[in-house]
Amino acid sequence: MTYFDSAGSYPMLPEARASLTEALSLLPGNPSALHGAGLEAADAVSRCRAALADAIGAMPSEIIFTSGATESNNLALKGHYSQRANEKRRHLIISATEHKCIFAIADYLSRTQNVDVSIAKPSKDGTVQAEDIEQLLRPETSLVSVMHVNNEIGTINPLQEIGKLCSSRKVAFHSDAAQGFLKDTLDVDDYNLDYLSISAHKIGGPKGIGAVYIRDQRNREIEPTIHGAGQEDGLRGGTLPAPLIHAFGSAIDHFPAAYAALCKMALTEVLMSTLSENNVEFIVNGTPRSHLISLTLPKTDVASLLRIEDRRFSIATGSACSSKEIEISHVLEVIGLNRELADKTLRISFSHLVKPSDAVDLGQMIHQYESA
Repeated sequence: MTYFDSAGSYPMLPEARASLTEALSLLPGNPSALHGAGLEAADAVSRCRAALADAIGAMPSEIIFTSGATESNNLALKGHYSQRANEKRRHLIISATEHKCIFAIADYLSRTQNVDVSIAKPSKDGTVQAEDIEQLLRPETSLVSVMHVNNEIGTINPLQEIGKLCSSRKVAFHSDAAQGFLKDTLDVDDYNLDYLSISAHKIGGPKGIGAVYIRDQRNREIEPTIHGAGQEDGLRGGTLPAPLIHAFGSAIDHFPAAYAALCKMALTEVLMSTLSENNVEFIVNGTPRSHLISLTLPKTDVASLLRIEDRRFSIATGSACSSKEIEISHVLEVIGLNRELADKTLRISFSHLVKPSDAVDLGQMIHQYESA
């Protein structure tokens, strides 16, 4: 089976897998313990924290480990509105193309924390511009959340411009960077980011580990979403999973080379060329990336393709988090696709393990399911 869903979860890098296996054997200690085994585990945690901080231009003290980007998003947004400084500024702006967990958190804040939520609509290509945010800003706005790279259609939001706007208005800025981390340039100072969410399994690390960047977190009065025994400066309770964190650090070290190899193969171009050569009608949604392309295939029997070829290719429709739902993907809907076209849309995402011949095979297979 050929795997075309790296945007859902990138295949674990062999270096990260080796690091995880090694750590499971050699790092048995609790990182909070003061004996030798605990200190060794703590050292592994510190190395990953430093590597992660260096990758985004932050300080290690500003990195909090979590179970993944969803928990990071929860800690950032809920924690932000728990601060006394924001008691009177209860307005949140999010974009209409955010990951569904951001909508769920915003709904929670609206229902239980008296937070008023505004949603910025994107342009037809799916990007949210600084002017779209500016139109919604109010004196009581205290936080803006706009994702870095969209997980369904690949668009890159102009975080630097949005961050500059937020900074000038003294509004905090958060970004879910799970899909763009280490695939595109990202610097928390250049982008004036106050919060940033990351997940290891999007860069070839293990599932179940992620991180949130919180600017000057030791000077903030953030209420944790998971209370515990004081781990992670009291912001995230629970024993740190040193083996997962050690493997996360390995992924940070080795993913850039894997992604560079992927970019060199130009697989999205190979796929589109194959479709064009076979006269397959297709529409590109958003922005094609080296690892991701969203294709609407108006004349292709997508339902049959997915049903019959499911053991030959792994392909997502919309986002992985929405693929089993009946409703149209909210991202495809907001950029103007109706139900019929949304049902004929594939999210195809590549890893460095996919060969150009695999992309050709996929294009030819799609051609076989196109109606005359």
